[in-house]
Amino acid sequence: MEELQVDVYMLEEFERGLDPRYPERSRIPARVLGYGEISTVFEIQAEGMEGYAFKRLPIFKDREEIEPYLASYEEYNRVLREEVGISLPAYGHADFVSSSGRPVFFIVQEQLPANSIGNQAIHILPDEEIPILVRMILRELAKVWDFNHGSESLEVAIDGQISNWSIVSFDAVSPHVDEATRFLYMDTSTPLFRIEGEEQLDPELFLRSAPSFLVWLIRLFFLEDVMTRYYDFRLVAIDLIANFYKEQRAELIPRLVETANDFFSQEASHLDIEPISEKDIASYYREDRIIWALYLALRKLDRFLHARLMRREYPYILPGKIKRK
Repeated sequence: MEELQVDVYMLEEFERGLDPRYPERSRIPARVLGYGEISTVFEIQAEGMEGYAFKRLPIFKDREEIEPYLASYEEYNRVLREEVGISLPAYGHADFVSSSGRPVFFIVQEQLPANSIGNQAIHILPDEEIPILVRMILRELAKVWDFNHGSESLEVAIDGQISNWSIVSFDAVSPHVDEATRFLYMDTSTPLFRIEGEEQLDPELFLRSAPSFLVWLIRLFFLEDVMTRYYDFRLVAIDLIANFYKEQRAELIPRLVETANDFFSQEASHLDIEPISEKDIASYYREDRIIWALYLALRKLDRFLHARLMRREYPYILPGKIKRK
């Protein structure tokens, strides 16, 4: 796949005038397309940037740190596409050193129709088709564990939450999914894979965006869990279904638990996945909601300390208020 190419000079201009707190008020405005707990996806409203979605990673201390990350990012995309068999949108990257001396890395992707993204599609699809949607996503995810079981040295992880998938050729006027529906997987910015059991991504990079006063605590108590949960198909499936709490579609969860367990016992029986329960989903979501709400609040405190009290640059774009049940 040929990588997307963007105007790096325009990205540098965007970075010079960026207001991380209010991206839409930047010298070259940015419109937020989606918030995650860690990062923000946005479009840059400038000539030549149409049709692209950007994820900005100002987490590097120098250019030398970018090289191993870029190698992991490119290899992760290649493995998902060519070896696992998961389709990805067109993508590319750009990096440069900002006027403040900070290296900035941009992930660039083809901007996909908003209604085609899973967390929006579940609000317009007929309710009876949403279990089909989830089964099809589980089928995509199973490709990862089928690959892992057949690989001697390489093990791949994936974050399967509903907002990471786009439905190909989705018609928002007549929304429909079936057994022939195809998907694109969008979240490759955290390239989690192991070679001979050794993680290829340096987790310290993603601690850079954590509140400075919490780094030691996250490293000690949470980092291993975050780095390993996406290697466990059962946990990834639980996370996928727990998203329906966050997306205000909790009434669908009992049917989706049945769908997942049926999938595990039929199509994925060779993977020997333990059944999940509604209690598993509720417990997982309750803990996840508390952790991420606290984490975001503390990141905002860290931004206040940096920007207002210490008068220092705070380069991260924080998510807005995330609506949760």
